[in-house]
Amino acid sequence: MIIDCPRIVFSAMRGNSGKTFLTVGVAASLRRKGKKVFPFKKGPDYIDPAWLEMAAGHPCYNLDLFLMGRDGLISSFAAQVQPSDGALVEGNRGLFDGMDRDGSYSTAELAKLLRAPVILIADCSMTTRTVAAAILGCQHFDPQVAIQGVILNRIGGARHESIIRSAVEERCAVPVLGAVPRIRSGIFPERHMGLIPPREHPGSARAVDEAAQIADRYVDVDRLWEIARGAPAVSFQNLDGTEQGSIARAAARKPRIGVIRDSAFWFYYPENLEALEKTGASLVECSALGDRKLPPVDALYIGGGFPETHAAALAANAGFRESLHAAVEAGLPVYAECGGLMYLGKELIVEGKAFPMAGVFPFCFHIEGTPQGHGYTILEADTPNPYFPTGEILHGHEFHYSHIPDFEEGSFTCAFQVRRGHGIHGRRDGLCHKNVLATYSHLHAAGAKGWAGALSGQAVSYQRRREFSEPGNEASAVTNMGGRQDACSCRG
Repeated sequence: MIIDCPRIVFSAMRGNSGKTFLTVGVAASLRRKGKKVFPFKKGPDYIDPAWLEMAAGHPCYNLDLFLMGRDGLISSFAAQVQPSDGALVEGNRGLFDGMDRDGSYSTAELAKLLRAPVILIADCSMTTRTVAAAILGCQHFDPQVAIQGVILNRIGGARHESIIRSAVEERCAVPVLGAVPRIRSGIFPERHMGLIPPREHPGSARAVDEAAQIADRYVDVDRLWEIARGAPAVSFQNLDGTEQGSIARAAARKPRIGVIRDSAFWFYYPENLEALEKTGASLVECSALGDRKLPPVDALYIGGGFPETHAAALAANAGFRESLHAAVEAGLPVYAECGGLMYLGKELIVEGKAFPMAGVFPFCFHIEGTPQGHGYTILEADTPNPYFPTGEILHGHEFHYSHIPDFEEGSFTCAFQVRRGHGIHGRRDGLCHKNVLATYSHLHAAGAKGWAGALSGQAVSYQRRREFSEPGNEASAVTNMGGRQDACSCRG
């Protein structure tokens, strides 16, 4: 496999340096110039990719060595970037930061793997020549990382810029490609999980436009593109070509997998949805906020999101909640992540007020003011469940402010032992009930290669049970679902 396309990585020396704002601005500027640039986001994230997608006019895909593995990441990048003019990658955290001391999953390692030039965004607040010292340190820390330009951010004035620019260009021998002043207006406002998502930002289109204008005014976008065009071709061999199998071919019709997608639930990696379609399934979008009931589907995927900010509206839509609960009791396969897990609980407690949810699990989820789980996770499937064989090790990530204060280990079937992370209470994750598995961890289909096929396979089985059972015999169909369903039923 050969990757030979313009590409560039935006990084920084720490988080909150302005990477997303400037990457969005450059993406929108290149789009205005007629470039078909596809955006990518390093690391587990949903909000930044939503802004990048809006700026570039194309879905943003994630690149994460921990979640996807080397082969999965390379294969994904090569497949997604093919029809574009080039790729623009936003890093996360600092250039060399990662989950281990060697930075194995850092933005630097990603840039080296893709042989992509790096543009460092330097926050110049309350500093001058030290910016050059920090960049010089990055250059010497790992000379294999191709730092080919710098953008100075949060510049205080002409003198401030002049001192830093001359120090960087003389001491570091890299060009300064832009100097962006402090932007005092909150173009991209934030809240507890980062930026406000564009779908909840009433002025999102205007914000992207302002970011593009700032990039055009203060950044040499044309020179950035020339650097991207200079990225060398790179060849990869011996990739693991494992793909999702076509589970649905033998079905009487394509299984219909529902996806709850609205402003409460929208944390979905594009490749997860594409992986389901590659198995032969047909995706049916629905809304827990606007639809009166769950549409006819053979399985359901509920992603993460912000159910806590939509708790009242979710609670008010009793028809959808009750139809989902009834479908679960009739054996509907459901896979849910984070916000989806919370929605399947009995109640969501926000600022002391209780909001009824779907009631599949007999637990109340309490929203706290600080994260209850945050970072990469490693899970071992040690209990029979509908989607993962026992013994499988899964890499995921979690970021949740909710928890179940009265959960007791052993009181309810959980599919996973938590080897890294927090999960439900530090040791277990993955609540099971009938054909439902709901977990705080988010998985990426490029790393969890069997997930899509398993969900599609469960959908086919459910479809067949319904089609071959006599009308009015739903209870009998559920009873005879087989050992796998019985094994993951609630013990409590």
